[in-house]
Amino acid sequence: MRVENLRLQHRGDRARLAATVHWEDCDRPTQDIYFETAAAFADALACTAHPFLVAATIPAFRHGERRIAVDGSICPELRMGLMTVMDWVRYWYKRDRPSLDIEAKVSAISHPLAPSPRTGWFFSGGIDSLSTLRANRLNYPNEHPGSIKDGLTIYGISSGGSEVETSEQYLDAFDRMVSRLSYISKDAGVNLIPVYTNVRQLDADSYFWGNEFQGAVLSSVAHAFARQLTVASISSGANMGNLHPHGSHPLIDPNYSCQQLRIKHEGVNLSRLAKTKLIADWDVALQNLKVCTKPDRNKSDTLNCGRCEKCIRTMMALLVLGKLDKTNIFPEVDLSETFLVNMVYPKSPYLLECYRELMPLLEAQGRPDLVRAIERITARYHETDFAGSIKKAIRRYVRKDKTESEQLTGSYS
Repeated sequence: MRVENLRLQHRGDRARLAATVHWEDCDRPTQDIYFETAAAFADALACTAHPFLVAATIPAFRHGERRIAVDGSICPELRMGLMTVMDWVRYWYKRDRPSLDIEAKVSAISHPLAPSPRTGWFFSGGIDSLSTLRANRLNYPNEHPGSIKDGLTIYGISSGGSEVETSEQYLDAFDRMVSRLSYISKDAGVNLIPVYTNVRQLDADSYFWGNEFQGAVLSSVAHAFARQLTVASISSGANMGNLHPHGSHPLIDPNYSCQQLRIKHEGVNLSRLAKTKLIADWDVALQNLKVCTKPDRNKSDTLNCGRCEKCIRTMMALLVLGKLDKTNIFPEVDLSETFLVNMVYPKSPYLLECYRELMPLLEAQGRPDLVRAIERITARYHETDFAGSIKKAIRRYVRKDKTESEQLTGSYS
């Protein structure tokens, strides 16, 4: 893979940082990858190879590229970090995955590109994101360099490449989200920086996003703003009790750092319920919370569909905290036993635990129906997980047996 033609362009009321990506060893088209923002934040964009190197390395590694060569110089700390990320990915998923060489000049520059220390974070408007901001405000004096000053709100990463520039449906949902999140940013005293990117189109596969790519994409956006940021925080989507291999992980994300920009992974010490408690009494956040994974469903101003798993998970947590009836961010939904059993299918131990940790509070509030629902969901999860484990074991055995058979056949041919 070659990453060439780095350029900073101005397009009307927006500024765009772009580069051209050429695939060399696999049959994939040449792509122009970009990071774009409002003209007011143009000076924050850093025309360096770092954003594109961070964005492209893991897709190139996945698809068997032998190298990634970039125009311009890079920080040796970032190069070493990317090698570490690839080693973790190989260890977790596919130990025979070929190595990828990073070809670039090494820079001796060690001072930050930003004029002064400044911290930002990824501002999605969800529970993980807002709990990071809330914890920051409760623990850092405003004058401290670690106090969050900027929030990066990203268009183009939620649907694996379906959010293209011409998609009015998704753009409308994004504009409505930005409008609602602006109330939170004003109350918290942070800049809301809208970011438009197509970086996820390097590989739009949802499985790849969740398992390998998420931290790289977010970190690449942070590197694009390295003329303003010296620290960028990624909010953890799990906690210590349920850590598993994932594309955004405390073992992965910090390795996307360089000398000029540090990437942090925050909130891994808190459960989903603990994070929700952090923001439950912050009324502005409660009235503008955006957790929905189906923005195209929402034709009203609510931002949340009330029917996807993430919406239901959040509504349940707000219910046990006595806050669900204090907000109108969800359409009216009957959180009954039948509704939960029909709608909730957790796909990981962490997601299951998000419901199970609510059970003592539901029992105390006299909701045995919802306790039963979670018990039924748990039983179904374990049955499905066990069946899936058996199928995986059979597939592994069949592959191994086939390989050994082919080896024996080859030895006698």
